[in-house]
Amino acid sequence: MKIIVKIAAIGIILGLAACARPAKDMQVQDPYAGGAGAGAGGVGASALPGTAEYFKANVGDTVLFAIDQSTLSPEARSALANQAGWLNQNRGFSAVIEGHADEQGTREYNLALGARRANSVQEYLISQGVAPGRLRTVSYGKERPLAICSDEECYSKNRRAVTALSGGAGS
Repeated sequence: MKIIVKIAAIGIILGLAACARPAKDMQVQDPYAGGAGAGAGGVGASALPGTAEYFKANVGDTVLFAIDQSTLSPEARSALANQAGWLNQNRGFSAVIEGHADEQGTREYNLALGARRANSVQEYLISQGVAPGRLRTVSYGKERPLAICSDEECYSKNRRAVTALSGGAGS
């Protein structure tokens, strides 16, 4: 009988220890953080360098354009040079370059403008050594805005090209 009591006591102690909270200064890493639906701390700091999450959080997946333009600004070229470097180091990934426009103008005009923006990004990435077969483009025109707006600051966020990755480990 004493053995059963000792085993029960040990089981209770182990059960309580498993329920204990970590110390406040102790970092607990969620191995599943960083994917879609992860909390604010999930992307960026804990994303591994060869992952799409790392690319988006640390390299950057978006470049912006001026009104009615598809030419790359110096800032866009710098961001795309970083994208190209990452893509050249992580050859298991391919990318779809999404061209977007703001809500001003006709649907047809904005689809064509989005296509020109996506093509500008694709051409630049290819010029930086990314294999053409790993890249394709799509234009969404004004159909997928980041925000619905009525002022210039907001419109400027919708004039963009986004490099969306696919492939890599785990895909």
